[in-house]
Amino acid sequence: MKIALAQINPTIGAFEETRQMIREHCQRARGKGCELVIFPELAITGYPPRDLLERRDFIQQAARSLSILVDEIRGIGVLVGTVTENHSGVGKPLYNSAVLFEDGDILATFHKQLLPTYDVFDEARYFRPGPVSEPVYFHGKRLGVTICEDIWNEPALCPHCESYDRDPVEDLFKKGADILVNISSSPFSLGKLELRQNILSGIADRYNAPVIYCNSVGGQDCLVFDGASLCMAPGEKIIARAGQFCQDQVLVDIDARTGQVRQGPVCHEEQVVSALVLALKDYTRRCSIKKVTLGLSGGIDSSLTAVLAVKAMGKENVLGVLMPSAYTSRESLEDAQALAKNLGIRTVTLSIVPVFDAYLDVLSGVFEGLPMDVTEENIQARIRGNLLMAISNKLGHMVLSTGNKSELAVGYCTLYGDMSGGYAFISDLPKTLVYKVARFVNQKEGFIPERVFEKPPSAELRPGQTDQDDLPPYEVLDPILEYYMEQRLSPLEIVEMGFDEETVRRVVSMVDRNEYKRLQAPLGPKITVKAFCCGRRYPVAHAYRPI
Repeated sequence: MKIALAQINPTIGAFEETRQMIREHCQRARGKGCELVIFPELAITGYPPRDLLERRDFIQQAARSLSILVDEIRGIGVLVGTVTENHSGVGKPLYNSAVLFEDGDILATFHKQLLPTYDVFDEARYFRPGPVSEPVYFHGKRLGVTICEDIWNEPALCPHCESYDRDPVEDLFKKGADILVNISSSPFSLGKLELRQNILSGIADRYNAPVIYCNSVGGQDCLVFDGASLCMAPGEKIIARAGQFCQDQVLVDIDARTGQVRQGPVCHEEQVVSALVLALKDYTRRCSIKKVTLGLSGGIDSSLTAVLAVKAMGKENVLGVLMPSAYTSRESLEDAQALAKNLGIRTVTLSIVPVFDAYLDVLSGVFEGLPMDVTEENIQARIRGNLLMAISNKLGHMVLSTGNKSELAVGYCTLYGDMSGGYAFISDLPKTLVYKVARFVNQKEGFIPERVFEKPPSAELRPGQTDQDDLPPYEVLDPILEYYMEQRLSPLEIVEMGFDEETVRRVVSMVDRNEYKRLQAPLGPKITVKAFCCGRRYPVAHAYRPI
């Protein structure tokens, strides 16, 4: 049997557009002699629809889309993810479902059994867990159909996942499944590609059967879906693989154990570039945003943001704003100008000196007798944020904030200042990763001046300032942040790994007391295992102090 994996990029709620996408993939697969085409989880609605699932009209439109496709598509079987209603009167009103249909008839409907409620997932809010399912006989094969989390039940591989009291995969093979099919909308994070492949390979080996995995692709708010759909055979053999971070359709012949295999996994730096570019492309397209604006400081963060923005939007749609102060170095201005010239983007220069002087004059009575401190530094950052937002309002551009994850983690950022914007483009990249990704990009294109990599990072808000005046070196800070926030280790456990206790406790304190800032930050794409914008849910007001 020949099967097509249709790795599509649906927009949430764009029912007509998605139907046309599905039709085109079915026609293409049918023309290549396929008997079945498989689409991702919740392909008809888009993923994750969140509280749109509480709207009756949204559910009705999803049902109508499925009905239209069932009536229209002929000559090929279709397995597609959608929402179906729970009419039992018990539990949540919806199921997360996969529907198999052919030539006008619905052959089987499968419901997701394991509903994730960790990290970015909150599916128990909307769905009822499905009952144990049965394999379905289709064109001589017994297909065992699962949906995303149904295969994420390997405690050794998924220590941060939930523990479940059932195993849908084992149930299906006990009931005679020949092939396991999994339709997914599995968000990207660094290391996820390898983890998925290990899970799929383990299932194929354990049950001595092929495993078909079809994943969504595209950017949706904070989430990025990387595709990389697969068909695995026992012995860690990949017999079909779709591209990563792109819409694709690949074919697999289950009987011959052959298929189309796209380029394999690339290095993490290239994955980050692809993920961020796709995230910004889709976010701006889906929100009807045509142009973006960002502040260019001459530092590594704004330089990388500008390079990736040009990749996503095109140089004609990116405006760089230079906002020098009395503390801005000549080198920073030169580097920002050189970057803009290399990229071919338009720039404007707006000095903040007269605005800053006006602020100090207006506040002089209130501030009389008090020394200059971080207050005056924050005023400069807020002036810059206000200028960028004024340009956004007047020209209709979206502001890209340029802060990195390390700064956000410890609060080394200014509310209503450098945190201003509509999209926090690199907010899930630790500073050390920013340098790695920027170096990777520069190896090919050389847009970023070499001096940007060499000079100490600085906000340039006071004379001679560098980041390391206020923070540990990033080579020390970033591992501590990872151990505390992503691996959930206690300060004592981190100290036992060899880190200085005073430094660890200072960093942890900074993380905990700056939750209020992060809750007011713009959303940005998730790249690491634990992102602030959508995966971390900590209270702002609490008295807990980690040991």
